[in-house]
Amino acid sequence: MSPGGAGRSGGLLLAVGWLLLAGLQSACGKNVTAIQDPSLGHGEEESENDSENENESESEEVDEESHELDGEMLPQPLSEEDVSNSTIVKEVEFGMCTVTCGVGIREVILTNGCPGGESKCIVRVEECRGPVDCGWGKPISESLENVKLVCVHTSPENRFKYVWKLLRPDQQAIVLTNDTAVLEVQREIRPMALECDTLDNNEIVASIKFTVYTTKELQMKRSRPPDTDAVLVFVLTIGVVLCIFVIFVLIFIIINWGGSQGFLGVKNVND
Repeated sequence: MSPGGAGRSGGLLLAVGWLLLAGLQSACGKNVTAIQDPSLGHGEEESENDSENENESESEEVDEESHELDGEMLPQPLSEEDVSNSTIVKEVEFGMCTVTCGVGIREVILTNGCPGGESKCIVRVEECRGPVDCGWGKPISESLENVKLVCVHTSPENRFKYVWKLLRPDQQAIVLTNDTAVLEVQREIRPMALECDTLDNNEIVASIKFTVYTTKELQMKRSRPPDTDAVLVFVLTIGVVLCIFVIFVLIFIIINWGGSQGFLGVKNVND
């Protein structure tokens, strides 16, 4: 073999050696990356597991909050105090109102738990109300010169506001300056019609009217005998007498029933 051939063969061997080294290095690099990839995959799996755990914890918190809300929305059982209060309400009665219209008072009566073993006892007195219109009223006092009128009210008197009006036929009423519950009016040559409105918080709670007669009309009313229907009295008297007579006849027949039967039998035989 010539020296030139030997040099070429040595160069080829070196080139082949370098190629082999390069192939080995590349193979080692691939193995290293192949070894590192599982660790990276494991890290990704851990991150996914952590996110899933966080989602599960959040869902559990939402469930707990929903359970708490449901518990608040559900009707709670009544305590013993609430039950006792409800029974107390049921054991209270209200008396009759003292008025049939306007403002009055009524009694609040307890039917259980009264002192001294009483069946009923008055707890307090409270205000009650009826229809606003009280119609026509009567004066509290009157004479031949004047008359005293009073509005519908309860104690305390200054709690309400009073509006007195002079009524006129086919005309607007005249509001008087008096704003108290009592009004004293002088009689005039003509009869008058007055009205009083009782207001509570600017709301009319009672309204009553009065007629103030003249002096002559009042004298005529006092001197006039009481109106009695003579015919009605006569009919009632006759009716009462007839009823009493019939009752006595029936009693007499019942007592003497045997004698009356014998008398009827004798009469039939004679016939």
